[in-house]
Amino acid sequence: MNTGQQIYSTGVTLAFALAVPAGAVLYLRHFRVPRPPVGTFNGRDIVVMMGFVLALPFVYLALPGAALPAVLALVFAGGLTVGYQPVVGRTPLRWALILALLATDLAGHRLLGSDSPVYWLANSAIVGLVVVSATNLNVQGGMRLRHIAWFVLALAVYDLTFATAIPLTQDLVEAIQGYPFAPSVGLRIGDYSSVLGMGDLLAYSLYSTVSYKAYGRSGLRLALVLVAVFGAILPTLTPPVLDALTGHRPDLIPAQVLFGPAAFAGYLALRRRGPERRMVELTTLPALA
Repeated sequence: MNTGQQIYSTGVTLAFALAVPAGAVLYLRHFRVPRPPVGTFNGRDIVVMMGFVLALPFVYLALPGAALPAVLALVFAGGLTVGYQPVVGRTPLRWALILALLATDLAGHRLLGSDSPVYWLANSAIVGLVVVSATNLNVQGGMRLRHIAWFVLALAVYDLTFATAIPLTQDLVEAIQGYPFAPSVGLRIGDYSSVLGMGDLLAYSLYSTVSYKAYGRSGLRLALVLVAVFGAILPTLTPPVLDALTGHRPDLIPAQVLFGPAAFAGYLALRRRGPERRMVELTTLPALA
């Protein structure tokens, strides 16, 4: 990868890593998602989320090639219709927009190929909107900063294990290549390519949005700095730096290995400011400051 490609990869990764959390915060400021009466988010839900994360790669690898995009399309459609019910109240219009997005993704892939900018823009739009939806379902459901801080720290251990001791991460990346509805965002233009996984993006969005809910704009500023530095810039720049220093370039630097500890340290710093705001307190603030 030459210097231009490296700058491109870092820039695109940084743009998506900041844009989607910003979208999730804007959603939180203006919309309330309908939630089933199942109580508020608690520590047990973190265990459930971590179990889901552990199981998901094996599901991906077990599905036959033809079934994988179909399952992902159904998951994306479900996430979009639930999350955007408050945004587009008319069900027929909401489904028409969702189906148009899915059709553009599929047509771009089938007609133009998996490296097409059209496909990647459509796919990134879908994944980004799903992440905004999933983020608000969790945050408005009661997720607190300590929940996501422990979650990303656990993800750091998970990613380090499955990227080194058990090379599952690379197998997963290879398994989803070439299929529509890939669970990732990015953009490929000729020899220039940048891809960010949906799991990483969800972690950044959850952390940023909960930080905003808990501590306002100061919490959001700290979260976005951590996302930018440890979630986007360092993971993309570390491989060439290691290559220059040691002559060995790692195939993959899991972003959560760098972001997880930094995010947890950010949580420890923020909690010194006092107790977190809750959703009920946000609804009483006219501008959600």
